[in-house]
Amino acid sequence: MIRFTAQSVTLDAAAGEADTPRTISGIAVPYGETATVSTGQQVRIEQGALPVDGPAPRLLESHDPSRIVGLVTAREDTDAGMLFTAEIARTAAGNDLVELVKMGALDSVSIGIEALDYEMDGRTMVVKAADWQELSVVYQPAFAGATISEIAAQAETAPDSTPEETEVSEEIQPEVVEAAKPETIPTQPLHASPAKPFKLPSAAEWISAALIGGHDWHQMNENIRAAAPDVTTTNNDGVLPEPIVGPVYNDYLGIRPVVDAFGIKAMPASGKVFIRPSVSTHTSMAAQSAELATLQAGEFQVQENQVTKASYGGYVQVSEQIIDFSSPEIINLILEDMGRVYGQTTDNVAADALVAGATSTGNFTAADKGDPTAWLGWLYANAAYILENAGNGGHLPTHLFVSASNWEALGKLEDSSGRPLFPQVGPMNAFGTTSPGTSNFVAFGLQVVVDTNFDNTGNGTMILGDTVGFEIFEQTKGFLSVDNATNRSRDISWLGYFATLMLDVNRYVKANFV
Repeated sequence: MIRFTAQSVTLDAAAGEADTPRTISGIAVPYGETATVSTGQQVRIEQGALPVDGPAPRLLESHDPSRIVGLVTAREDTDAGMLFTAEIARTAAGNDLVELVKMGALDSVSIGIEALDYEMDGRTMVVKAADWQELSVVYQPAFAGATISEIAAQAETAPDSTPEETEVSEEIQPEVVEAAKPETIPTQPLHASPAKPFKLPSAAEWISAALIGGHDWHQMNENIRAAAPDVTTTNNDGVLPEPIVGPVYNDYLGIRPVVDAFGIKAMPASGKVFIRPSVSTHTSMAAQSAELATLQAGEFQVQENQVTKASYGGYVQVSEQIIDFSSPEIINLILEDMGRVYGQTTDNVAADALVAGATSTGNFTAADKGDPTAWLGWLYANAAYILENAGNGGHLPTHLFVSASNWEALGKLEDSSGRPLFPQVGPMNAFGTTSPGTSNFVAFGLQVVVDTNFDNTGNGTMILGDTVGFEIFEQTKGFLSVDNATNRSRDISWLGYFATLMLDVNRYVKANFV
């Protein structure tokens, strides 16, 4: 209910007229004025929001529906506010009300409305249309501009006495009444009342409301904001928790494009060095010169390739306090990050070993990076080299390993008509398909593997080959946790054994940019 009060009261008694109406008049609500109700909600009534016709609002005492004391008999909508006249019933409650008004105990009015149409202006509820249900005589206003300008009533006298005209002037103030929750239940009666002093919630009360959620949680935060500037988040950090939203973001990717392209071979558990055998000399075959003639003599040799295990890992020291206090749990975050960094580190080792072991042959002019015919010429020339020289001949490349800059150059290639050479849709006669969101794709019939661990300076890296003849070995040890009693901390380490082996240098050809 929205309640307003008068600044002055005039009480008139009509002598000798027992049936003279007893009325009060004034401003029921001023327009354009903002008041804060007891819950902290701010309310403002627009002109035209209250009806001037239809069912007459009842006159109540202190918004108590069981204490009906009269009826609003006249309503007038003005620029200043809604004017009213209300008649007080000749009942015991009405007589009591007249006496209370005369002595100044009750000196204000407050309207009770049901909001039908409203909008929020920041934190202020602006009522645009409402059902005016009642007008109450109260003792404290929410809007200083609401006034009762006049009270006219017949004085109560003894049977043989002569009524006298009495004039009473009083200062009227609006009443405090609990406000409904208009932002969530607009059909509930709306009471505009002065805001009660806001008691700041304790941390436990704030967290409890947050867990419950819903209107209570929303209203508590509105109350905290409405109490400004006396209560601000700057001065009350102790009651404002800092919740963590979502998992911890980690931008470090643990992808291993080169390692994934070749795959991992098992590494023996024992020994620092192990042997990977390979055929170095093949048997010989030739035509028999004549019957019973000696066949072609030959030999078969297997060489031993020594592979040395290399250890890759790292550790961090974590205090016992951060282990106990952290949420989400810090240990899991550390282990996840260690796994990602280990993956990138070992992939970089594999990429460097592939570049170092590849044969450097065939020039590629940097200026020709945008020319599809230059790419095609280099690819076929070096595919022929692999065909003739790798493993005594017969092998052909299947993969093209490139750095980021050369991946970009591949994706930008166009035909003579300006059409993408590797369209995303992929017509049947295309050389391949790619898009800016794809790192691994097919170009010129080759599987393209782009790896940011390849050197991207200058003209970058470009290697033609397949996934046979270069091998990767790994044994992942994972993490180890050791407690330190001296400083109450924990050492967390990650370790893995990793090694590479180039078995056929002629099977991998890298571009010689000039």
